[in-house]
Amino acid sequence: MSKLLLITAIVTCSLLSPVFAQFPVSGGSSKPKALPGTAGDQTPKGSSKISGSIVDSASSKPIEFVSIALYSKGNGQAVDGTVADEKGKFAITKIAAGDYKVMLSFIGYGNKTIDNIKLAKGQEVDLGMISLASNTKTLNEVTVTGQGALIEEKVDRLVYNAEKDITAKGGDATDILRKVPLLTVDLDGNVSLRGSQNIRVLINNKPSTIIANSVADALKQIPADQIKSVEVITSPSAKYDAEGSGGIINIITKKNSLQGLNLNVDAGVGNRGSMLALNGGYRKGKAGFTIGGFGRGMYNTVTKTSLEQTSTVEGVTTTTRQTGDGSSHGLFGNYNLGFDYDIAKNQSLTAGVKYGVRNFSNQQDLITRLMKTGTPDALSARNVDAKNLSGTVDVNVDYLHTFKPQQEWSVSTLYSRNDLTNDFDADIFKEKDLTNRQRNLNKSINQEFTFQSDYQTPIKKNQMLEFGGKGIFREVTSKYSFLIAEPTGDFKPETDQPAGDLTYHQNIAAAYSSYTYTTKKRYTIKGGLRYEHTFIDASTNEGTVGVGNYGVLVPSVNASKTFKGTTVKLGYNRRIQRPGLQQLNPNFNSANPQNITIGNPELRPELTNNFEVGLSKNIKKTYVNATFFGRVTNNAISQVRQPSDTLAGAIVTTYKNIGKQHAYGTNIFANIAATSKINFGVFANVFYTTLTGQTIGQNGLAQEIDNDGVNVSGGIFSQATFGNGWGAQAFGFMQGTQIQLQGKQGGFGFYTVGVKKEFANKKASLGLAAENFLSKRFKMHTELTSLQFNQVSDVYMYNRGFRLTFTYKIGKMTMDAPKRKAKSVNNDDVKSEGGGQQQSGGQGGGNAPR
Repeated sequence: MSKLLLITAIVTCSLLSPVFAQFPVSGGSSKPKALPGTAGDQTPKGSSKISGSIVDSASSKPIEFVSIALYSKGNGQAVDGTVADEKGKFAITKIAAGDYKVMLSFIGYGNKTIDNIKLAKGQEVDLGMISLASNTKTLNEVTVTGQGALIEEKVDRLVYNAEKDITAKGGDATDILRKVPLLTVDLDGNVSLRGSQNIRVLINNKPSTIIANSVADALKQIPADQIKSVEVITSPSAKYDAEGSGGIINIITKKNSLQGLNLNVDAGVGNRGSMLALNGGYRKGKAGFTIGGFGRGMYNTVTKTSLEQTSTVEGVTTTTRQTGDGSSHGLFGNYNLGFDYDIAKNQSLTAGVKYGVRNFSNQQDLITRLMKTGTPDALSARNVDAKNLSGTVDVNVDYLHTFKPQQEWSVSTLYSRNDLTNDFDADIFKEKDLTNRQRNLNKSINQEFTFQSDYQTPIKKNQMLEFGGKGIFREVTSKYSFLIAEPTGDFKPETDQPAGDLTYHQNIAAAYSSYTYTTKKRYTIKGGLRYEHTFIDASTNEGTVGVGNYGVLVPSVNASKTFKGTTVKLGYNRRIQRPGLQQLNPNFNSANPQNITIGNPELRPELTNNFEVGLSKNIKKTYVNATFFGRVTNNAISQVRQPSDTLAGAIVTTYKNIGKQHAYGTNIFANIAATSKINFGVFANVFYTTLTGQTIGQNGLAQEIDNDGVNVSGGIFSQATFGNGWGAQAFGFMQGTQIQLQGKQGGFGFYTVGVKKEFANKKASLGLAAENFLSKRFKMHTELTSLQFNQVSDVYMYNRGFRLTFTYKIGKMTMDAPKRKAKSVNNDDVKSEGGGQQQSGGQGGGNAPR
């Protein structure tokens, strides 16, 4: 990560070189000069040296990766330059005798010039401690600084600085991710990157079983107020696990490096949810403690559905019409305790315990009419009460030894366990009389232990070598049963759907090596290889599941070059996508008997090749970025839908390795600094996709099907700061029709506005935010077609919301220069289900373990 920051700083220095030349210098010209070290650089070399260290003027802590440019006083030409290290120190060597001046610049700080530096031959001048002041008013001179406030671009990732978002207070992580360019979050909270939901979500570079089961559900447990930034890693290096064919999303939470005792109180209340969070910490000397708690209640969430589908089985056609009225409510909690200790000046130990709890309930009233050839219509009602409960524990201990800047060795461990319950009860009515009851019980335990060790070392000043190893040991158990009962009788096992269990052991051994090289002409190349071997031992109550062990070699290459204010990036990586255990779970989920899902324990991983070319440029006050990408996946895990042989009118969905998915497109976004206090931006995602898979024909044989089309989404956002602590922000997003293998899903829109007022010397703030306030509801229209069935469904979601939030900070703290803390486990592993994706007219239940 430190190397990535360094590369970013080098790129930034290159971007700013034309800007440096625009500042008035005696006898100088506004024309950009040749960069030091390039072919056009004819600067004479000598034996003198200039050094110093850079600190923040307010906190006195070092500022890393500041750009330092050396100019000749005689002709105003750029002579040389460098970048400060992680401790804020810098040195420029081999300087010829003469008169010079030094300019310092960094994102978020005002430029500073040190004039009248006279060097004799062989002389070494120490400029001492140099302070930089934060100053947004200078952003007109260095436009990239102004754009970096909300969105940053780095060598292999895009960073959304969520702490600048004032409309998300009182919300959860879903509200933040909706505003990140490259990402799409649907109305159920399912996240996709460039159209792919095959992503890996990390929290502070760590995995968690709370995320692995359902991304959408887990995001509801992460308070938006505690998110510092979101990193979208589109081209992961070999250091990252090979899992996640679409890319990686890393959610960085806020950390405290303050000395003393502090406590933050955050509260919010709205028409669809309320929250309360307390986060405190104490730090003295080498040791620090943190404790936090977050609770959120969701209520008044209403969903209406309609469904019409026609299926044909053995020549008999059945038409189903179904309507549903649903509501959901839930309580979410997230609690943590952390400790860190500086063993020595260059060694640190970090430990933490996190506990997450979810208690989510969904009620759905369904009315179904079956019209079957040659029989009278059958009308029935079904009231479903589904429970989604989980408790997750994460325990980590990490150690870091820093030998010198950028040379370090780390050891990280993580234990994670998730206890999950997904049950539903259904009452069946005919002509308003209760005829029978159904119950599905599915309890799962997913636990894993991870051990990893990483080492990195610089080679000379322009190279970095990284290598490491990792072991992941997973065990998953899932027990499921389907019960039926008379209106007043006891529940008994359903003979047609016997109880079962799944035991799934998945152990992974991995090793990697990565090498980074930066040339004198500012080319940066980073390449690596990673090998992972997966050992699987799986069984059900019916016997051993035939899933064999497998190994995969994963290469990755990233390159970048900055010239004339334009940065070009190239990237290639190969990724694998292991099946999520929700897709493996053989539980027969019939919460809605017209839309049944069942997993497939024999799924194998899919392989994806990713290519991308990126361009970014600063044009006066506008920052523009465009990325063109290609994604090719074979042996893809695809949903297979077909009519049920036993349940009239029902569609059964399972998963198989039968698909091919190709996507080619572009992501474009632009930030515009209209003034020093107002900026806005636009982004768009456009890609063409082709999907190929199989379905079962009317003759009972597999037949190949395909679909293709263009997917379009985009949004606009604006942010403004005013005097006396006032601020405002607005955001809008539109998702067009999405192409699926057997049909298409309609688009939707989302928008939010908010204002905030800070007072009491910024110790307190009051905010008001509104979401979708101009419309009563959103409609999501889906059409699916097959050789044996046609399905049209509509889901109406009532998402109009208002929130009032309050924040108060207690305690008197002083800043201390932050030290490098121990690195943590980073499992970018296993395909996660979106979760929350409702089948038309039904409620998902019986989710798989993970």
